[in-house]
Order: sequence, then structure tokens, then C-alpha cells
Amino acid sequence: MNAEELLHPLKENLVVEHDADDPLMLRCLSSAISYAEGYQKKGPDHYQSHPMTESTKQAVIVLASFFYESRDGSTAGFFSDSPDAAKQVWETVKLLLQGDKDVIL
Repeated sequence: MNAEELLHPLKENLVVEHDADDPLMLRCLSSAISYAEGYQKKGPDHYQSHPMTESTKQAVIVLASFFYESRDGSTAGFFSDSPDAAKQVWETVKLLLQGDKDVIL
């Protein structure tokens, strides 16, 4: 699964109907996928040739949404009203990714 395949679900999550930010959203998705691969100990580009579970897809969409909403380098958008909201995003992403984490002994 690649960033292009998750663009539509990301835009639905963000309630964005225009295409002007597609390149930025694709970068956010690529970063979120890379984070998921690293957190889950899958290795680089794992999801280019392996399917994502629904929980990993949701984690990637949540994280890419956070990156997009915070693209100016600060906590912005939805997250500006509550500093704890940004922390909660990371906790939620980790919980969603945890079940698909490979254990390295």
C-alpha cells in the first residue's frame, strides 16, 4: 500500500475536497507510512509490497492528518485548542500500530 492509495481516505478524514494540497498530503502520508514501518519494526518500504491491516491504515491516516494540520511547524488547527490533543494523537497512533508490531528478539 502506498501514499496514493491512502490519499482519498485522508482527504475524507480531513474533509478536504480540493486537489491543491495533494502533493503536501502525499508527503504527509509517506512520512506516516515510514513512521509505521519503523515503529512496527517492518523495515523500509515494507508496505510497498505487503498489505496494511485496517488498524495500521487508520494509524497512518490519523498521523498524516496530524502532520497536515500541523504543517506550519506548530500545533495548529484542531489541536490548537488543547495541547493535550496532540499528545493524544501520538498515543492513539501507537495503540493502533502496536498490534502489528514485529518483535525482534
